Amino acid sequence: MKIEVKNYTKTIGKINVLENVNVCFNNGNIYGIVGKNGSGKTMLLRMIAGLIIPTSGEVRVDEKLLGKDMSFPNNLGILLEKPSFLPNITGYENLQMLAKIRNITSSENIQNFMDLFDLDWKSKKKFKEYSLGMKQKLGIIQAVMENQEIVILDEPFNALDENSVGILRNFLKKLKSEGKLIVMTSHNKEDIQLLCDYTFIIDEGKIIESDSSFCTSNIQDLV
Repeated sequence: MKIEVKNYTKTIGKINVLENVNVCFNNGNIYGIVGKNGSGKTMLLRMIAGLIIPTSGEVRVDEKLLGKDMSFPNNLGILLEKPSFLPNITGYENLQMLAKIRNITSSENIQNFMDLFDLDWKSKKKFKEYSLGMKQKLGIIQAVMENQEIVILDEPFNALDENSVGILRNFLKKLKSEGKLIVMTSHNKEDIQLLCDYTFIIDEGKIIESDSSFCTSNIQDLV
């Protein structure tokens, strides 16, 4: 699995929210996207997922042109911003409904994921009654429960307690060992240090640094 972004620019109004982005993502790696609020991190994730159309440039997934040969990358799991589900049914019922769309994961698998992230799948609590941390964990589960090859996570550690942070870190390492391609943003330097093989620093829609090593001084200024 390989994603290549070439000379990608996205203009909204007169503002370049992404400008001349050139990056490459390969499976078996975790990539960290770092930048201040409003720097373009989430827009970059939307770009990879095919959720925005470029003003110029292109994204290719295994040589196939996104937006022409395919609308979205195949086998993609994504968590963007705040997770949103149907408010008046339980978390488990929400996940079951999503699973029926592609029908490739089982109820048992969903239950196992909810157990892993300490969510009671037997609970009658409605999603609207969930805490922020519970909502976040449900969003993470929907992004990975179908064994997706590409996993895109926007601030996945937000609102998680210390135990859940450890569980997610270990799980992401497991996905990497299975050859998944993972792209994530995080304001937490420790998350980036512990997990990411490559780090991209973005500012005002431009990739200002990309390196296989972690640059503490630059990250310190941006998170």
